[in-house]
Amino acid sequence: MRILNFLRTVKKSFSKYRPSVEVFVFRDNLIHNLREYQRQYPKLSFSPVLKSNAYGHGLALVAKILDKESIAFLAVDSLFEAMMLRSEGIKSEILVIGYTSAENIKNSKLSGVAFTITSLEHLRAVSQIIDKPKKLHLKIDTGMSRQGLLPNQAAEAMGIIKKNKFINLEGLLSHLSDADGSDGNFTKMQIKQWQECSDIFRKNLPEIKYYHLSASSGIGYSESFASNTVRLGLGLYGFNVSSLVKLNLKPALRMESIISCVKGIPAGAGVGYNATYKTLAPIKIATVPVGYFEGVDRRLSNKGFLKIGGKFCPIIGRVSMNITTIDVSSVSEIKLGDKVIVISEKSEDKNSVEQMALLTQTIPYDDLVHIPQHLRRIII
Repeated sequence: MRILNFLRTVKKSFSKYRPSVEVFVFRDNLIHNLREYQRQYPKLSFSPVLKSNAYGHGLALVAKILDKESIAFLAVDSLFEAMMLRSEGIKSEILVIGYTSAENIKNSKLSGVAFTITSLEHLRAVSQIIDKPKKLHLKIDTGMSRQGLLPNQAAEAMGIIKKNKFINLEGLLSHLSDADGSDGNFTKMQIKQWQECSDIFRKNLPEIKYYHLSASSGIGYSESFASNTVRLGLGLYGFNVSSLVKLNLKPALRMESIISCVKGIPAGAGVGYNATYKTLAPIKIATVPVGYFEGVDRRLSNKGFLKIGGKFCPIIGRVSMNITTIDVSSVSEIKLGDKVIVISEKSEDKNSVEQMALLTQTIPYDDLVHIPQHLRRIII
């Protein structure tokens, strides 16, 4: 009883707690993006990719938004993520696209969950140990040289599958490594490998339900290869990554914080660790309680922006672990507790994920997946 009372007290205290950093996820934008792909490609089914905490948007929150949508299956990276979704009441079919040990595949009691076989050795191990029917997707290495069976191993793989009554080969997949590049020659070579290999499986295992080669970046090639499903990752979250197709997508995440300190500093003052920024004139500065632990890339030091009202305030000095300092001289009225947009959902803003990625010479998902899981996500 004492423990229950303690837990109630803790829960009550959290209900009154307002964090200094919050992440907002736009339900309508996520659904819009999914339906935009479905509208443009009505012959394809789509699998939303929810790995890495749904690209920073929140695994369970995004899954609950999509659970009643018309999709092929939800794709996660690990059995743990699949377990999390089932514990949250998610009903959709799930594919674990990362490696899962043969023991974990055998012991999993989750219904409606399929597992990806990542090599011939992996297939052998699973075949030897499973004693109940398991849904599997077989990955083919068409040129990325990462995971997957080599095409010349297809015959041996089919022999193993046909001999084992517990293997339900539900899908065949591969991955295009350069579909977002400007030179399509390597992608065309991968498509040729896929066509040759997938044709063999179609003839010998006609019960295969899903064929998926492409992620969001390869959607522009979808009419040139035999596939019926696309894994929708970054495109789902509002980012055009295809070099051939630009859809009307809407980013679905915004991060907000508050002003934690405002003060004026004189000319010649150093700002932040190692004084990498020195003032040339008196300026007004503010601190915001976000840093590289909260997902503000340290490479934005002295080059990034945060937004207050309609003003983009430059980051000055080094981004610290939990503090970022900005020049707010252009903001006429500013006080403790004022709202700051750390990450904007508007692509054109200087502090959008796309613009931050350009400044730091990385990719948008690098910024998104580094938003820590403990930050409160709010669906709006």
